[in-house]
Amino acid sequence: MKPRPGVDTPDHRGRIGLDRAGRDLHRNPDVVVRDVELTSQGWHVLRRTTFDHRRRDGRWETQQRETYDRGNGAVVLPHDTARGCVLLTRQFRYPAYVNDHPDGMLVEAAAGLLDAEDPPAAIRREAAEELGVTLGPLTHVLDAYMSPGSVTERLHFFAAPYTPADRTGTGGGIEEDGEDIEVLELSFTEALAMTRDGRITDGKTILLLQWAALEGPFAPHAAGTESTALPRR
Repeated sequence: MKPRPGVDTPDHRGRIGLDRAGRDLHRNPDVVVRDVELTSQGWHVLRRTTFDHRRRDGRWETQQRETYDRGNGAVVLPHDTARGCVLLTRQFRYPAYVNDHPDGMLVEAAAGLLDAEDPPAAIRREAAEELGVTLGPLTHVLDAYMSPGSVTERLHFFAAPYTPADRTGTGGGIEEDGEDIEVLELSFTEALAMTRDGRITDGKTILLLQWAALEGPFAPHAAGTESTALPRR
């Protein structure tokens, strides 16, 4: 059999054994993984997994599911409560454009993949690259699977204070990676209104802005909300 990149030999990113993901899962006695097929591998990986699943009535059935593995990520809402502002981004997103978004230019909270970093380190790097800002102490908000029907990604949500003095770079992302990111400093009131009128349609951003209004730095009881923050480093 011809060697298969990513399975028997390293692929273009040096990965091997990509068809092994999930084969050793035993945490759920009602699920038995039978086979994992690598169906596509670009920068990220698409797999088709066959497994047996025991239904609630006790009957076993065989199912297949495709999973898109793009790694895990982190997202942050930088906020300046003294001036009532937040920092967001605007950039072109082709998947949204091809699915009825008017121009594909989405307003979002800064985010990125973890790669080999831990979530706090990764989001500080992304904030510097995309927003040109050095974040203050990080508050961990929550972790969530954003599209669990098909995408494996777990997203780590953070918030962090900033001041005008912390905006030490231009942001914009990494041009070599195809990024062309506009930095937006908006009043929190305006940003929240944008989630209601459709100008902000990105799920992670809506979640963070709602959290900021209900429980975070712009909530009525916001005093002391930084008590669980992770320090600068």
